[in-house]
Amino acid sequence: MKVEKQKTRKMILTLCCVISLGVLGLFKYYDFFADSLMHLFTPPHTDISIINIKLLHLILPVGISFYTFHTLSYTIDVYRRKFEPTKDVVSFFLFVSIFPLAMAGPIERATNLLPQIYKRRAFDYDMAVDGMRQILWGLFKKVVVADNCAVYANQIFDTYQTQSGGTLLMGAIFFAFQIYGDFSGYSDMAIGIGKLLGFRFLNNFHFPYFSRDIAEFWRRWHISLTTWFRDYLYIPLGGSRGSKAMIVRNTFIIFLVSGFWHGANWTFIAWGAYHAVLFLPLILLGRNRKYTNTVAERKLLPSIKEFLQMLLTFVLVLIGWIFFRAETIHKAVQILRHIGSKSILNLNLHLGVGAIGGTTYIALFINILILFIVEWLQRKKEYGLEISQINPWLRRLAYLFIIFNIICFKGESAKFIYFQF
Repeated sequence: MKVEKQKTRKMILTLCCVISLGVLGLFKYYDFFADSLMHLFTPPHTDISIINIKLLHLILPVGISFYTFHTLSYTIDVYRRKFEPTKDVVSFFLFVSIFPLAMAGPIERATNLLPQIYKRRAFDYDMAVDGMRQILWGLFKKVVVADNCAVYANQIFDTYQTQSGGTLLMGAIFFAFQIYGDFSGYSDMAIGIGKLLGFRFLNNFHFPYFSRDIAEFWRRWHISLTTWFRDYLYIPLGGSRGSKAMIVRNTFIIFLVSGFWHGANWTFIAWGAYHAVLFLPLILLGRNRKYTNTVAERKLLPSIKEFLQMLLTFVLVLIGWIFFRAETIHKAVQILRHIGSKSILNLNLHLGVGAIGGTTYIALFINILILFIVEWLQRKKEYGLEISQINPWLRRLAYLFIIFNIICFKGESAKFIYFQF
């Protein structure tokens, strides 16, 4: 049934959004709010709250945030009359839950994916080969870089009280490459699988650690989420139009919501607020769109200025990752205090039983360097292993080298970080 009356359309939109966000809130945030409320009403030096709220301890469905955002974008775009609502129930549920994206994105738009679902697809050899290359690169980033970095990052963060500032800094760096290799690796594999099936999914990462400021970082990191919040939250709130007070409000809202989307913990909210503080001066000064080109364009190496800009941006992002990784804000602050102390000059990579030691951590550093060099050389391309134009024998040699590294240096099996979101 087609509804034309604007008031009725708004009511249907509101109802659909309340249902979608209500289900997400129940599973993901109910216990967080209930527990926070009980702590708020707990008298000092006691463990008994004045109020008692029963916690549900519901098992979080894998990828619930991602397919919730699929349904929300579909509903809002239909309301905005960007396309006609589909009458094909199978196509709709395929859009919402298509398996490469269901676990951890990218967050697709109905305007991009539904037309591809409707269209008859035939096997495309070149597209399939390109997909296999992207899957291989994603697998390298996940099992060689991310899973090995996770061993170090987990041990360092779990024993932060006994670690020096230098070791904690190295742990933060390991986590930075862990979360990048883990999430961008998943995205590469998901997009590559989509190409095998004849679908072209939205790009989700574009070499974010080569960013020259925080605004550029957010245009390159988790692109599908950033643009989702821009189109469905930031712009409807007024965006960058209006007074400076409104711009400040909108910036904080979008980053706080982004942080809260990642998990029901105050550390994620602190992470979002931290990035809002970094982003705000750029948008108020109109410099948030300053760097839209490729760094060191038409050059092999960056200038000294570009190198220092990328280094500073990486350090700022690294501080944020400490809040993202720590279980509590207190723990994150303690880690930062240790890093800021004189013990930053002390570094211990031999962390005991279960840690990577000997030559293996050297192999990890080499593989991180390989990741860095390949993506730097390919920074104008869609992904690191997009090498269809080079000599066929060199291509095959590159494939064999990556496969050799995956077989010889794969880390301990670790779940994808974004499965919890």
